[in-house]
Amino acid sequence: MIALVPVKTLDRAKSRLAGTLDPPGRVRLMHDTLRRTLQALKGVEAIAEIAVITRDAEVSQWAQEWGARVVHERDDGLNESLRDARLQLGDADAVLVVPADLGWLDGDDIRAMAALAGEGRAVIIAPDRHERGTNALLLRPPDIIDFRFGADSAHAHAALAQSQGITPQWYRSSSISLDVDEPSDLALYGAAPYLL
Repeated sequence: MIALVPVKTLDRAKSRLAGTLDPPGRVRLMHDTLRRTLQALKGVEAIAEIAVITRDAEVSQWAQEWGARVVHERDDGLNESLRDARLQLGDADAVLVVPADLGWLDGDDIRAMAALAGEGRAVIIAPDRHERGTNALLLRPPDIIDFRFGADSAHAHAALAQSQGITPQWYRSSSISLDVDEPSDLALYGAAPYLL
């Protein structure tokens, strides 16, 4: 399995937190959540390679320091960048897409998703705490469905799977459901270190 971790440029990251965090605070938050995400992924035996998808030079440096490969993000959006990375990384039998802002991601979440997928064809969706966004997406094989990240992506991925005769499976846990996008998410994650 390969893990793809998309990261926006730092000047665009966490824009919905602009009223709560100043730009250095948002950069610190991205540094922390990306580091935690990569650490969780690195501890999972089933993951053969981790690739961070970004256009940001500083994010690229962090990723390389933490042992991840860097894939350059395309200008035409996240879904196209994921398709491109999936092609570049070649022969994996499964792909896992995990955003970089999952503050509480745990390796056990990834192991549980891999166990749900088994060895056959599978679409595993881990929704956010609002049951709208996709906080992790496991596809076996990697091209079993297309990527549909964006508004209400969890249901878009499920509908796409169903339209192709695949029953999607849902994985929910408190640790994978928190993506730090809104002030209420930041309050759950623990805002204090980023407000200094």
